[in-house]
Amino acid sequence: MNLALFDFDGTITHQDVYTEFLFYATSKRRIILGGLLTSPVIALYKLGLLPARYTRPVLSKMAFGGRKTTEVDALAARFVRDYLPSVIRPQALEKICWHRQQGDEIYVVSASLSPYLAIWCQQHGLKLLCSTLEEKQGRYTGRYLYGDCSLNNKVTAIKQTLDLTTYSRIYAYGDTYEDLPMLNLADEKYFQWRKIESTDGLSHARRTHEQSIE
Repeated sequence: MNLALFDFDGTITHQDVYTEFLFYATSKRRIILGGLLTSPVIALYKLGLLPARYTRPVLSKMAFGGRKTTEVDALAARFVRDYLPSVIRPQALEKICWHRQQGDEIYVVSASLSPYLAIWCQQHGLKLLCSTLEEKQGRYTGRYLYGDCSLNNKVTAIKQTLDLTTYSRIYAYGDTYEDLPMLNLADEKYFQWRKIESTDGLSHARRTHEQSIE
């Protein structure tokens, strides 16, 4: 059996879904108050001084801390139904279908959030490793159970879940520098849907992305 690993935001979708869900599932009042509290963090991120992997947990805490899981999960189900179909790449669905036809095991590995990704992956018969919101007594705390699922945390989640030696071939698909450690695990790597033939190609992808965000 082969293994296929897909990033979600920007790879399966053609835009950032995490931020869209924050605004979709959070009241205007909470956004305004939370925005005031987290404005230093947002400013540092906008200036390129704070990486997204540190920014997302702060924003998730602001948006979902203390909220009923039933409320957030209901909004997530609507988000999956009403919004996600408009941003899914047909190319990604075709590749997922191809892997399924080959009998490959398919995982989505993403820094996006569990409430909507769990629903979408279940609908498409895919396994999931992602940033998982902690639940206590029927409410989300806003904290992540295992940290932000990006960069080396993606590799950690994969290795803790799977024995990679059991797969004949590993495929990986990503679109930003946060996916590069995961791509390094793969025999066949795709960055922004272009096949990378060597480690030199991976280094070039890193440099290209870094230059694009300067």
